[in-house]
Amino acid sequence: MNSMEKNKKIFAPTDEAISRAAEIIKNGGLVAFPTETVYGLGANALDETAVKKIFEAKGRPADNPLILHVTNKFEASSYAVLNNTAESLMERFWPGPLTIVLYSLLNVPLCARGGLDTVALRSPKNPIALRLIEMSGIPLAAPSANRSGRPSPTTALEVWDDLGTSVDMILDGGSTEIGVESTVIDATNGKVSILRPGGVTREILETITKVVPDEGANSRRSPGTRHRHYAPSVEIRLWECEERTFFQNAEKWCYVGIRIPPDGSMKNIIFDTPRDYARGLFSALRELEGCGASVIIADLPDGAGLGEAIRNRLLHAAGRV
Repeated sequence: MNSMEKNKKIFAPTDEAISRAAEIIKNGGLVAFPTETVYGLGANALDETAVKKIFEAKGRPADNPLILHVTNKFEASSYAVLNNTAESLMERFWPGPLTIVLYSLLNVPLCARGGLDTVALRSPKNPIALRLIEMSGIPLAAPSANRSGRPSPTTALEVWDDLGTSVDMILDGGSTEIGVESTVIDATNGKVSILRPGGVTREILETITKVVPDEGANSRRSPGTRHRHYAPSVEIRLWECEERTFFQNAEKWCYVGIRIPPDGSMKNIIFDTPRDYARGLFSALRELEGCGASVIIADLPDGAGLGEAIRNRLLHAAGRV
């Protein structure tokens, strides 16, 4: 795919471009757009044919549910059974990187729900995304805009690299702010359990509400919990302990993380803080897979704050979940 084709797909998010993107959505097409977490691949969530195009473009398993993107809790009430807990969390965290799983109303196609009786809902904190939802006048089903199993895209060019002509239009909002996907919680019974850690940390949630352990069986209600995700095309090994002899068995390795690795790497990408690590993780994995190394060694943080989300993504990428 040449640069001319790319230039016909990627647009700056002007009012005219967003209006055109909304028309594509309303006509059953696919539009990639930025959120504060990663880029999403959006379609009319109420159009079963359009939703199925998402699964086809991504090569996504049909049992992996999608997240419906709305502007506010009043729209959410048109697609899910809200309870007091969910409403309180929406008031506190929306728009923002918190996805809430609730029992679905019947107007949401079963394919968007991964065949379940629940639906995942979020209001993104990104003006381009919110404007696109508003101008479309419908909720957008939007998983990450990448081939299934790949690192999620945090730039428009990464969307293009993965999906190319499979998407009708890409709105270029620059690099995303958070870099890892939203936190997904189950609030179906009025209690809160974390199904996928993300941009809203466990510690922040616990200042608002009690967080109970996930029962395990409910994890399938969230995307990104069962299938392999976030993985580059080369092997990932995770450096968790302080033992530096871990690196001695690796040949042609490169590195990403916060701690300083020993000498011998073909290339290092080192971040100053967990927030920087989260924001740059997926782009770093994409960059390092092309550096000629046979192994990417990734610094596996502890589970504090955003470290829980980084840890979750790396464990999935390494095939250890």
